[in-house]
Amino acid sequence: MAYSETRIVIGGLAHVPVLIFIANFVKGKFGIKTEETKDTVVKGEPVKIIGVKDTVVKEGKAEAIKEISSKLDSIEKKADKLYEKVKKKKKDKKKKKKNN
Repeated sequence: MAYSETRIVIGGLAHVPVLIFIANFVKGKFGIKTEETKDTVVKGEPVKIIGVKDTVVKEGKAEAIKEISSKLDSIEKKADKLYEKVKKKKKDKKKKKKNN
């Protein structure tokens, strides 16, 4: 005895709530309790804010800061140059790949 297409679809739809119930049951037994994790995240200690005071920088420290700043600038320039070289090499590889 063959079943009509409508009867098969209705039978499948009737089983959907059963499958959802089983999935939720398994999830409830073996899943992570979300309420507990929310409690631990929310109950963190507040961050302490440290006030900034006006300070006088001595000349020696000021020179050291300038020197470090200039070194940092030179390192950033070198990194930019290297990035451009790598970018160019990648473009060249893509062109070679297309040509082959």
